[in-house]
Amino acid sequence: MEKIGNELINSLVDITKRGLVAIIILIVGFKLVNFLLKRIKKGRGFNKLEKTTQSFLISILGILLKSIIIVTCAGELGIPMTSIITLIGSIGLALGLALQGGLSNIAGGVMIMIFKPFKVGDFIDNGTNSGTVKEINIFHTVLSTYDNKMIVIPNGNLSNSVVINYSKYPERLLDIPISVDYKSNLENVKSVLNKIALKCQYRIEDKDILVALKAHSESSLDFTFRIWVKNSDYWKARFELLEEIKKEFDKNNISIPYPQLDVHVNK
Repeated sequence: MEKIGNELINSLVDITKRGLVAIIILIVGFKLVNFLLKRIKKGRGFNKLEKTTQSFLISILGILLKSIIIVTCAGELGIPMTSIITLIGSIGLALGLALQGGLSNIAGGVMIMIFKPFKVGDFIDNGTNSGTVKEINIFHTVLSTYDNKMIVIPNGNLSNSVVINYSKYPERLLDIPISVDYKSNLENVKSVLNKIALKCQYRIEDKDILVALKAHSESSLDFTFRIWVKNSDYWKARFELLEEIKKEFDKNNISIPYPQLDVHVNK
C-alpha cells in the first residue's frame, strides 16, 4: 500500500509539474508570438508589401504559430504525438464538415488575395454595406463606414458577390442630375452650367465637360452635368457644385421645379 501511495504521489507531482510547464509554455509562447508578429509588422521588407497582403499574412502566421504552441503543450502533458496527430485530423475533418461556411471564407480570402478586386484603404460597396477597407483577414474583411462604424463581412460573401470599388482608379466622373422649369431658356441653362463647371477648382482641366438635355420629364427638363475630378476630391467637388448651381440659378432666374399636379374642374 505504501508503494502504491508513493507511486500515486509521484504521478500527481509529475502531472502537476507537466501541467505547470504546459501553462508556462502556453502563456510565454502566446506572448512571444504576439511580440514576433509586432516585430514582423515593423520590418522594412514586410512594410514594402501591400497592406492587404500584410493583414492576410499576419492572420495566417498568428494561427499557425499559436497552433504549434498548443501542440507543444499537449506533448508536454504526455499526450503521444501520434494521438495528437490523429486528434488533429479528426478535429479537422469534423470542423471541415461542420464549418463549410468557414472554409468558404478561407477560400474567399485566398481569392481576394490572388485577384485583388480591392485592397486595404479602398472604398467599396457590395450592395448591402459600404465603407473603407481596414483589414483583410483569413476569414473576414473589416470595413469602416463614413460615420466610424465597423462592419465585418465574411470573405465568402465578398468573393461571391458584385463589389464596386470606388478607389480603383485615380480619377472619377462626377455626374449630377439637374432639373429646370419648362419655361427656362435651354441655351441660358447650358451656358450657366458650363461656367460653373469651368470655375470648379476640383475639375481635371484636360477632361471634357458634358452639359446636355437628357429628358423631358412630367414637370421638368432634366439635364446631365458631368465633370471629371480626382477620386479624393469627389465629395468635396459634389457638395461645392450643388451649392454653386443653386446660387447661380437664383442669380439668372432659373427655377428648379417641384412635382406638381394641375387639376381642371368642369362645371
